[in-house]
Amino acid sequence: MGLLNLGLLIAGVALIIVGTVRARAPYQRYMALKDQDANIARYEAWRGGARSDSTTGASVAMQVLRRQAQIGAAIAIAGVVLVVVSFVIG
Repeated sequence: MGLLNLGLLIAGVALIIVGTVRARAPYQRYMALKDQDANIARYEAWRGGARSDSTTGASVAMQVLRRQAQIGAAIAIAGVVLVVVSFVIG
């Protein structure tokens, strides 16, 4: 195993770890907000009230959290690609 392969492998594993850590917390919070939003929608449907489609603070937070989770996942995917490349050229 060459020095380049080892470097790519270490960098790939590091990116996988960083991406996973970076994506975990925003994804969990996003799912909690999504569940809360679904509960509110069910309650309002049961109550018979009309729900507005306007932008709320929670919907903006969900967009931000989803984007943060996507960025973390992209970093982890880049790490996987580096690991695969290290094995292919090795």
